[in-house]
Amino acid sequence: MDIVALDFETSGYAPDSACSLGMVRFGGDGAAATWHHLIRPPSRRVCFTHIHGLTWGMLRDQPSFAELWDEIGGFMAGAGLLVAHNAPFDRAVLEASCAAAGVHAPGIPFACTLRGARLMKRQLGLPDCRLDTVCAHFGIPLDHHQALSDALGAAGIYRRLRGLGLTDHDMLLRPCPKRLTAV
Repeated sequence: MDIVALDFETSGYAPDSACSLGMVRFGGDGAAATWHHLIRPPSRRVCFTHIHGLTWGMLRDQPSFAELWDEIGGFMAGAGLLVAHNAPFDRAVLEASCAAAGVHAPGIPFACTLRGARLMKRQLGLPDCRLDTVCAHFGIPLDHHQALSDALGAAGIYRRLRGLGLTDHDMLLRPCPKRLTAV
């Protein structure tokens, strides 16, 4: 089964404000393919430059999420699992960005390496379970808040946690409840 680890950076507080996406596709043989792109967010206001270093000047001429969807969806196609560190955040960004683009979000289950790290925190002697802390513990290189590096970090953590005996089920997110719509 192929797995895709992913990480979004956002420009603002709205879940559809993706401004960068990094993905790593890997299988049981350990081979990996990567994909990364900056994304023009729906608003020119970039609130989190102090975190990820991205500015409107860097993003304004990039394709929108909708324009990149064929590449994004193609990279995820056929994967059996999506993995992210703090997966509820990345799942929310993916679903909101898909909704804003008028495309269906892939129905691929999500596993959360943050959840896995929390389950193993005491055993690993971790002071906290932040991505940078867990990557440092496992010796995984990380350029924190650069989307592809964060996705590579999540992929590495996933592999290490699996090697320590955690299962996909241990890290699996429950499906999002379907939102009720007025009739």
